[in-house]
Amino acid sequence: MNLHGRDIKIFTANSNPELARAMSEYLGLPLGKSEVGAFSDGEISVSVFESVRGSDVFVVQSTSNPVNTHLMELLIMIDAFKRASAGRITAVLPYFGYARQDRKAKGRDPISAKLVANMITTAGADRVLTMDLHAYQLQGFFDIPVDHLVGMAILAPYMEQKFHDNKENLVVMSPDLGSIPRARMFAERLEAPIAIVDKRRAKANESEVMHIIGEVEGKDIIILDDMIDTAGTLVNAANAIMAQGARSICACATHGVLSGPAIERLEASPIEEIVLVDTIALPPEKALPKIKMLTCAPMFAEAIARIYSDKPISPLVNWKPM
Repeated sequence: MNLHGRDIKIFTANSNPELARAMSEYLGLPLGKSEVGAFSDGEISVSVFESVRGSDVFVVQSTSNPVNTHLMELLIMIDAFKRASAGRITAVLPYFGYARQDRKAKGRDPISAKLVANMITTAGADRVLTMDLHAYQLQGFFDIPVDHLVGMAILAPYMEQKFHDNKENLVVMSPDLGSIPRARMFAERLEAPIAIVDKRRAKANESEVMHIIGEVEGKDIIILDDMIDTAGTLVNAANAIMAQGARSICACATHGVLSGPAIERLEASPIEEIVLVDTIALPPEKALPKIKMLTCAPMFAEAIARIYSDKPISPLVNWKPM
C-alpha cells in the first residue's frame, strides 16, 4: 500500500496485539516485525526487526491494565522509531489511560492526563489517534494533532438492530451528569428519549445513586457510558432503575476496563447484556456470557488509511460498519 510516496507500517506492543493484527488485515498489510519484552529487572526491552526510515509508522497500544507497563512500552517504541528516522509517528491509542485525572478537583491534585500527553509528545509522536476520551477537552492537552473517534458509531447500529421492532419503548440513560452530552447524541441517533441518574460520589470508585430524572417505568433502558471500570456506578444505576419499574436494562460502553469487583458486580446485576468495544482486550476470565464485544478494528483501519492519505477523519463520525 503506497498512496503518496512513503510506505505505511503498523506496529503493536503488548496491550492488544489482536486488535492491531485485525487493523493490519483490514488494510491488507503485514504487521510490523518487532518484539516488546522486559529485562530481568523489569525494564522494558524493545527490538524492531525492519527498517522504518522515512515510513509513516502507526503504533497501536492501549494504555490499559497494567497501565504503567503499557504506557512505558508505548513511549519506548515511539522513541525507537524516532531514532530510526521514521518519517511520521502516530500513536494509536484505542484507550487512553490516566484520562480521568484531567483537572485539580482539590488542592495539590496532579493533572496526570496532561503529564501523560506531554510524555507521548516528548517521546517523539507526531500525532495521536484515539477513541472516546473520558472528556473531549483532553484533545487540547496534546501539543500535537489529535484525531478523535467516537464509539457511538459502533454501538448505535448494534442497538438499532437489537431494538428495531421495539423502538417506541426505548429510553437512553446517562449514568451521571457528565455523560449527558454523550447520551443525548446516542438518544438522537436512536430517536429515543433520555433519562438521567443523579448521583453523589463519596470517593473514587464509589458512588451513591440519588434519584432518576425521566420516565423509566415499563421501559427498555440502555445505560450509556464511555467506560466501565469497577462497575459500581453502572450497577447502582441499574438497581435504581429496576426499582422504579424498568422492563429491561442493557448497558453499553466503549472501554471495558473492568477492574476490581467489576465482573462479580455485573454478573449479579439486573443488566441483561453489556455491550463493549474491543479497545481493551477482554481476558478469558472476564468473558461473562452477558458481555458482547464489538470490534473497532475496521474503523481504526479506515482512520489510519485516511491519515496516511491526508484525508479528513470527520466523516467517520457517521461511519457504518460493513
